[in-house]
Amino acid sequence: MESQLKEDIPVHEEFILCGGSETQVLKCGPWTNLFDDQSANRPKLLIFILPGNPGFPTFYVPFAKALYSLTNRRFPVWIISHAGHAMAPKDKKILTTSEDPNAQEITDIYGLSGQVEHKLAFLRTHVPKEMKLVLIGHSVGCYISLKMLKRTPELPVIRSVLLFPTIERISESPKGRIATPILCWFRYVLYAGLYLLFKPCPQKIKSLVIRMGLQAMNVESEFSLMNVLEPFCLANSAYLGAQEMMKMVERDNETIKEHLSKLIFYYGATDLWCPKEYYEDIKKDFPEGDIQLCEKNIPHDFILHFYQEMADMVADWLKDDLSKI
Repeated sequence: MESQLKEDIPVHEEFILCGGSETQVLKCGPWTNLFDDQSANRPKLLIFILPGNPGFPTFYVPFAKALYSLTNRRFPVWIISHAGHAMAPKDKKILTTSEDPNAQEITDIYGLSGQVEHKLAFLRTHVPKEMKLVLIGHSVGCYISLKMLKRTPELPVIRSVLLFPTIERISESPKGRIATPILCWFRYVLYAGLYLLFKPCPQKIKSLVIRMGLQAMNVESEFSLMNVLEPFCLANSAYLGAQEMMKMVERDNETIKEHLSKLIFYYGATDLWCPKEYYEDIKKDFPEGDIQLCEKNIPHDFILHFYQEMADMVADWLKDDLSKI
């Protein structure tokens, strides 16, 4: 199965300018331009993955491939980076568009609110407005998904899947209590350290460190992960993390109530970013909602080693919706 996924399923990498920020988009499936009217097999739906933080799409490729295969290869599965979390290699062309939304820069694009606008700007310029959407958020991607629904309720979203959702009280979580002082109080010390450590580091050394890290984690990667050690990307990830700690406090019950029929929540039983009590609280507030607690001991960072199990479940949840498309 693994070799078949690697060999048979095409994944196209693009770097685009979105809202004034370089953005990496990985497109799983044969469709690279959804506005192509010449294609008789133009899909009617896009599965759109919103990553956690840091927002490196490369880590989500095995999950995207598995999901693409499990949905019978009928629909494109695209992964978008967060703004500021990707820099195009020197040999890669950055694609631009003359469409209005992408031509305008977004205020504080590297922050929480800016990241929401960044994803909406991408959809406006790269996805036909009538195309149905399945949003799959992971971690902070769940928060972004909910805010997209809040700001643009006319989006043709038929389902929003929220995996290990960090959507409230993140600074009070076990890991949040550790991350908050580092990201909020010592942020500039962290920035300086990152630049001093990685900026003068030769590319060959960075490549070696990344290769050794992937081997240690027993993880493979089809695409470059140089952004993982790029000070600019790491600083933007830390900045987004600081805003998560400060601004992700109250759960947006209004948006959840309005779109509850479209939402699927999946909480981890041992998730230190959104502990079990958060699941119990939202389950109590929305007893009629599709709110599930993991029974398979899948960790928050499922994309590294549990992507197949997660893809199996997501495909099963989407089965009825997709059968109507």
